[in-house]
Amino acid sequence: MKTPSVNKKLIVIVGPTASGKSMLAIRLARKLNGEIISADSRQVYKGLEIGSGAVTIRERAKIPHHLIGFVNPKRTFTAAEYKKLARREVERVWKRGRLPILAGGAGLYVRATVDGLIMPEVKPNPKLRKELGRKGTAELSRMLKKADRRRWEEIDKKNPRRLIRALEIAETLGKVPKMKFDPLKAEILLIGTTPEKKRLETAIRERVRKMVRGGLVRETKKLLGSGVSGRRIREFGFEYADTLDFMEGKTGSEKELRDTITRDTLRYAKRKMTWFKNDNRIHWIKSPKEALDLASKFLYH
Repeated sequence: MKTPSVNKKLIVIVGPTASGKSMLAIRLARKLNGEIISADSRQVYKGLEIGSGAVTIRERAKIPHHLIGFVNPKRTFTAAEYKKLARREVERVWKRGRLPILAGGAGLYVRATVDGLIMPEVKPNPKLRKELGRKGTAELSRMLKKADRRRWEEIDKKNPRRLIRALEIAETLGKVPKMKFDPLKAEILLIGTTPEKKRLETAIRERVRKMVRGGLVRETKKLLGSGVSGRRIREFGFEYADTLDFMEGKTGSEKELRDTITRDTLRYAKRKMTWFKNDNRIHWIKSPKEALDLASKFLYH
């Protein structure tokens, strides 16, 4: 069989939560001599494996995975930092003669890596952050929708840190910044995973069930015990914010916790799909075989 050409080629897998991105990436990596680079904005942090839905250590042992669990959760890791590291990993995988597969649901991370989206250099504004910090997430969301609808459409609207940062950029620059790009010099195949609606809902419910039973509360307690503040933990997304509410007695039972996270995940998945659907480069597939066929044509052409 002819050896596939992997030099300067990159496969990207995107899609909503629980749509099978990670397992598809592993399957393609096995078949195509690939290595996986995570494009998840929470999996970069240490100690967030359960709440972020990271692949298990056993699964990672089968195929090389990169950019998972290496950042101290007490500090903020930016998309600009991710872009630099992800592109470095892509180059390293190429040098090893293997295929880099970028997989994850963080649209901003994917765009930063693939399109070279250049982030505006805006320094933190403590006064503005303090003022915005007094507002609830609903009000912050309304403000961002007015200031930058494009960013509002894909952001986690229950994450106050991201809402405040987006508003900070819009406020500091005086307007929505014009996008600038430095595209990755490579041939790129973008694959989207999009299960039928009922299947996705079932997958999300099962994912949340495993997450809660697998130790989400224990993981959150461990983060608190390591010195990560409750406010910072809430910034990691609704899974952790909902869990803190449960730990503080605001949610009455484990079932209510599961139901709350499931509801929030379904809403977030819908927003993600809306955002990804705007990118007409993505090939939406219905089965792993369809993805493998696309990837094979991409590599062997």
